[in-house]
Parts: sequence; C-alpha cells; structure tokens
Amino acid sequence: MRLSVLQVIAALFAAVCLVIAFIAAGVAVVSGVFMLLAVAALGFIAWTALRRAFSRDRRPSVPPTPTTRP
Repeated sequence: MRLSVLQVIAALFAAVCLVIAFIAAGVAVVSGVFMLLAVAALGFIAWTALRRAFSRDRRPSVPPTPTTRP
C-alpha cells in the first residue's frame, strides 16, 4: 500500500501536534509545581505573621542603640 502525499503531510502534522501537546503538558506540570511552591511560601509567610501578631509574648521592638567608636 502506497501512501499519498496528503496522508504523509497529515501524519507529519499529527506528529508535530503530538510533540507540542507533550511539551505543553510538561510545561503545565512544571507550572503547577511552582504554583504549589508559591502557595506554600505565601502560607508560611501568613502563618508566621499571624503567629507573631497573636503571640502572648509581645515585646515592643527596641531600636538598636548607636555605638560610637572613639
């Protein structure tokens, strides 16, 4: 069975589409991983800020005293 030119072009087009689809899926996975890392980092920042804001040990921050050298 001999393939026509149109069938060869369609097969090449399908192969290119398949490669692009795999690349897009890989980008989506990597993007999702970084999104989860960003959400975890924001959650950690919010958790530490809230823990610090509602802690019972509220000491006012004292600015450091300037040191003068002779």
